[in-house]
Amino acid sequence: MTKDLLHSFQLAKKQDSKAQKSLYEAFSGKMLAIANSYVGNIYDAEDVLMNSFFIAFTKINDCKTAESFPFWLRKIVINNSIDFIRKNKNLLYFNDDFENLENEKEEELNENQFIDINIEEIFAEMPIGYKLVFNLFIFENKKHSEISKILNINEGTSKSQLNKAKKWLIEYFKKEKDAK
Repeated sequence: MTKDLLHSFQLAKKQDSKAQKSLYEAFSGKMLAIANSYVGNIYDAEDVLMNSFFIAFTKINDCKTAESFPFWLRKIVINNSIDFIRKNKNLLYFNDDFENLENEKEEELNENQFIDINIEEIFAEMPIGYKLVFNLFIFENKKHSEISKILNINEGTSKSQLNKAKKWLIEYFKKEKDAK
């Protein structure tokens, strides 16, 4: 962490608005991308981002060190994204028996073929239940037991949603490949 960010963090803890602005400018881009990967709409992601920074600056004394600030802020953004989805979207989780899904033969993409990937477009189209579990498992390295607690679903549903997200991605990439 640079000396400027360390100084801004220390001043932000004293509610210095210029320091808060500096931290916002340093981290807002990455945090907006994270929020958007969950909510799938840039306008909603901006709302989540603003709320997250408000919470972060209100509770900044809970963050012990400047080095941990980006991780602490990321957690706030993720939690706010999930809360936003809970409040504003109808979540659909399919309670399939995961053991049956494990036995199904998974299709794979040909490793020798490459396609352009627009992650925002993919996440905008992916069903919300799949997206939440996929993001938490893949990008946040959460275990299914943790995901089940965060999303208030059972562990089998988390596993099922991840499996379905993977299959959905395979189908998505096949369609993209066929369209070219």
